[in-house]
Amino acid sequence: MDPKELKRIRIVRRIAQEFPDGALVNLGIGMPTLVADHLPGDRTILLHSENGFTGLGPRPAKGKEDPRLVNAGGQPVTIVPGGCFFDSAMSFAIIRGGHVDYTVLGALEVDEEGSLANYMIPGKMVPGMGGAMDLVTGAKNVIIAMEHVTRDGAPKILKKCTLPLTAKGEVDLIVTDLAFIRVTKKGLVLEEIAEGATVEEVIKNTGAKLHVAGKLGRF
Repeated sequence: MDPKELKRIRIVRRIAQEFPDGALVNLGIGMPTLVADHLPGDRTILLHSENGFTGLGPRPAKGKEDPRLVNAGGQPVTIVPGGCFFDSAMSFAIIRGGHVDYTVLGALEVDEEGSLANYMIPGKMVPGMGGAMDLVTGAKNVIIAMEHVTRDGAPKILKKCTLPLTAKGEVDLIVTDLAFIRVTKKGLVLEEIAEGATVEEVIKNTGAKLHVAGKLGRF
């Protein structure tokens, strides 16, 4: 497995541990969809997909794909026993009605106030926001899954987002290949660092002030 894939697996495995038994969880397009493959087996966690079903399961075995069963990103998925299907109006009523316990989304930037920019870079083609704006305001908890820095090595966690915002002050947790960070009223709290990383490395690659927890965990 290449280093980039290992980073992604570390992120989604850590996020998968956050959901309590009985949670309804929405997974955004991209890296967040990988969370479905790493859910703990001792809990019942129901996955919601905004294209119209609850009960999303892990990726099917090669050759077992059903073209009628895809997630919001168009990737083949399975559906667990008890899953159900509905139209987009019902799907977004579930989101906007506050029935989703957690949403996991990717990001271009996140800042110390919990604001999120994840849908466009001015001057580049915009594929669309999808359900992100509804999810960040409708879900009870918002978790960001992303790499800590850009391809050029610039921090993606900033004092203030510079790109157009998807939402202001809605993010609760940020999980990257280096760190597990909680957004609080006093700012960003570094609670865990990845195996092989150091606090100094995380601080150096973060464009906002971090408050380091007294007891620092690892993942």
